Amino acid sequence: MAAFAEPHFDAWQAGAGNMSVVDMVAPEMLHMVHPHWNQFPPMNPLWHSILGFAIFCLGMVSMIGNGCVISIFTGTKSLKTPSNLLVVNLAFSDFLMMFTMGPPMVINCWHQTWVFGPFACELYACLGSLFGCASIWTMTLIAFDRYNVIVKGLAAKPMTNSGAMVKILMVWAFALFWTLAPFFGWNRYVPEGNMTACGTDYLTQTWLSRSYIIVYAIFVYWLPLLTIIYSYTFILKAVSAHEEQMREQAKKMNVASLRSSEAQQTSAEIKLAKVALMTISLWFMAWTPYLVINFTGIFKAAPISPLATIWGSLFAKANAVYNPIVYGISHPKYRAALYQRYPGLSCQSDNSSNDSQSVATTAEEEKA
Repeated sequence: MAAFAEPHFDAWQAGAGNMSVVDMVAPEMLHMVHPHWNQFPPMNPLWHSILGFAIFCLGMVSMIGNGCVISIFTGTKSLKTPSNLLVVNLAFSDFLMMFTMGPPMVINCWHQTWVFGPFACELYACLGSLFGCASIWTMTLIAFDRYNVIVKGLAAKPMTNSGAMVKILMVWAFALFWTLAPFFGWNRYVPEGNMTACGTDYLTQTWLSRSYIIVYAIFVYWLPLLTIIYSYTFILKAVSAHEEQMREQAKKMNVASLRSSEAQQTSAEIKLAKVALMTISLWFMAWTPYLVINFTGIFKAAPISPLATIWGSLFAKANAVYNPIVYGISHPKYRAALYQRYPGLSCQSDNSSNDSQSVATTAEEEKA
């Protein structure tokens, strides 16, 4: 497959001679490296510079953005709702993803190989998997919560703070189960293709190793995906039916709109559902390439190059950057509170609606 082909840098490869990317690895790491990588020459240093710069920029944006989300949602009274506890957990997971993934990769790109030793490699891969798993299942709970509020309406059992905390704890326990399994022999954590990052072993062909990738994908990719598709299918149907009823009733009464305070609340819930849907869509866009690389490895569907693996890993980590940007653009209450606390970071424009201005006023009163 062309997507997995290594770019040719003739001058660099000629200088590299018979060296391979594995020759750059410290001796104590060699037992973790799969023989597949012996066939590839060291990557051009330019790629390491580009990757290091990219992860540095993504890390800074993610930590600042998710830090703002945590600060705003925990410090603004009107945003302290049980549903928004899930949003805070998502931002917390994304913040830790780039806080733990970014700096080590920048340093390794500088040295052009992994320099922190075997255990740090395993820990790095474990944390990346942990925070990724926690993020997707938090997003799944957000989608199901929106389904509960919008589709079931008054018949739904409202989420409480204690209920939200129990769900968050269950998410972290579930994520820990999957990410600790390789430490006990079900698959393992190893250096990835260009040797500057670590992840799960998708090249060892034993069924014990391959089964982990397959089962992990079912419970941490496909099951959340199907749950989210189910939730948003019924959300869209409910929204469409509600809007149609409103239009028909307005025609009968010869009025332009039937919007009441209750309808406005429903509209706010729908906007939040759209934000969650956009966030989740970006998550799957980010993690799908990495999933494809993993399945390509376990089924030997195509050759995998070091450059392909690291870009797949980088795309996955970049998911931690999207969420604060999405909330900054699409969430009126968050945007208004952000404008109050950090005017320089706000996406709010001067021609904002009166709704945003009133929210800002409310936020200011509650903060006082």
